[in-house]
Amino acid sequence: MSLSKYVRLFFRLGAILAVFVVVVFITDGCVQFRDTTATLQKYFGEKKLKPLIKQYKAQGRDIRYLSIGDDTSATVLFIHGAPSSMSYFKEYLSDSVLLRRTRMLAVDRPGYGYSGFGLPLTSIEQQARMIRPVLDSLSRKSHPVVLVGTSYGTSVACRLAMDYPHLVDGIVLVAPALAPGEERIYGISYPMESPLLKWMVPRMLKSANAEKLSHYEELEKMLPLWKNIKVPVIYLQGQNDDLIYTTNAEFARKQLVNVPSLDITLIPNRGHLIAFSEKDLIQKSILKMLDKVNKPVAPPAIATQKTEAAGSH
Repeated sequence: MSLSKYVRLFFRLGAILAVFVVVVFITDGCVQFRDTTATLQKYFGEKKLKPLIKQYKAQGRDIRYLSIGDDTSATVLFIHGAPSSMSYFKEYLSDSVLLRRTRMLAVDRPGYGYSGFGLPLTSIEQQARMIRPVLDSLSRKSHPVVLVGTSYGTSVACRLAMDYPHLVDGIVLVAPALAPGEERIYGISYPMESPLLKWMVPRMLKSANAEKLSHYEELEKMLPLWKNIKVPVIYLQGQNDDLIYTTNAEFARKQLVNVPSLDITLIPNRGHLIAFSEKDLIQKSILKMLDKVNKPVAPPAIATQKTEAAGSH
């Protein structure tokens, strides 16, 4: 082969590599499943709603959260799965029926949204600890707190209830990932962690993949702690869920031995992504949980003065 052919081949391969790198960066920019604060403010503004969107520091990382609704009789905190962000719950956070009953919050879990995007944190215990400040900021006198978790977020919700039982009054689990090993891991997940391929994986998928491959070990760490959950639980899952197996329902029955009530619903002809295909059912389940945990506030005692009969001293 002549020198000119080698040069042409070199430039052709270089061009292919350059195009590939550009595609990788474009894919990373497109595959994020997150909204900027400005985009969220616009979405809610069009619905005449004014959420509070802020950040706080936890273990050296900025954690973004959203709060919406009046400080009423209860609070609902949404915790998303993987890959995702708090934007996943926009339709719930703007739901007029829920807003009449509760103040709602959602948080970008570490590694997602604007909480260290693409920087995985695989420890469920640490994730719960980093989300705890949201719960610490709430009034506990007459404001019960309900956690709503989806998919991997259910593990974090349960860990919050295990480690900080005084901060949680009820849990709604949507497509729950609770049992070690009872979920699908795709063959591509392992090579995605290799140094040769990891650089080209979109940042959001880096966080999701790292969590997926550590999930078995992290859920095993929680096995001795299920007895710590002593609040009502509602469990919802698609009967045809092929990502998180429905054997998780039986696991929940065996492990949640100290809860006052456990309602399990397996939805026929539904897979893993039920958060929106079954929004009405999930909304009703949240309202049902609010009915369970709302504690009526007793009216203030009225001081009475005992009068003595006339003429007695």
